Amino acid sequence: MSTLPPKLSAAIDGVPMEYLLAGSGAPPIVLINDAGAPLEGWYKMLPALAALGTVFAYNRCGIGNSGNAREAQTGAAMMETLRALLFKADLAPPYVLVAHALGGLIANLFARSYAGEVAAVVWLDASAPEEMDARQARQGRLSQWLRRALDLAQDRDTLNETGQLSRSVEQIAEAPPFPDIPLTLLCAAPPMLPWLTSQAELDARVAGQRRLAALSPRGCRVVTAGSGHFPQLSEPELTLAAVRDALAAISPR
Repeated sequence: MSTLPPKLSAAIDGVPMEYLLAGSGAPPIVLINDAGAPLEGWYKMLPALAALGTVFAYNRCGIGNSGNAREAQTGAAMMETLRALLFKADLAPPYVLVAHALGGLIANLFARSYAGEVAAVVWLDASAPEEMDARQARQGRLSQWLRRALDLAQDRDTLNETGQLSRSVEQIAEAPPFPDIPLTLLCAAPPMLPWLTSQAELDARVAGQRRLAALSPRGCRVVTAGSGHFPQLSEPELTLAAVRDALAAISPR
């Protein structure tokens, strides 16, 4: 495993939040994890990303050495914590948000709520908000058990972000429109755990991804046939290329 830079910590509303910085230059590249995932999940990409500019990665509440949440971890709560942490880290906007899976909800809401602070978005196997909400409603017994196991592992049954999906989706629907910025969505094919996914859900997933990519006039959807659910691990070069393209697209600005 590549050596990570030393981890730092800053208190946001009294809760210690763990993060790291690498590289230098603007705009900052902000990495947003999936639910329950630690910042170490970006280890394959950090050195190459640091060569492109300043890279910021962090652990959300209850992960690593970040403190437990004191409020329900809705998309808005997580977005405001991230924004406050970026300012504590002395990183000025605009940002390039690189978000994996559920982290895409945070990036989606951030770009809508603070359009002037987001220069570009790269989504890694992220789902459309309405698709995530519908998936939660359709969960089978195994999926429900996996979610409960994650809740128990994070020790935050009532505050855990996976239990706040419906409210997070509502917050995105209530937010301003997505801005006209470079947007890339890398989509896994086939999806994670295909044997648990009906054809109707697969079709809904593709339709949702196309809607996500169409949020911006400069949006595009790229199917990553060899990546699975974690393109930052299975095809880091492809993910790096998407970030590089996003930086190139905003450089004239």
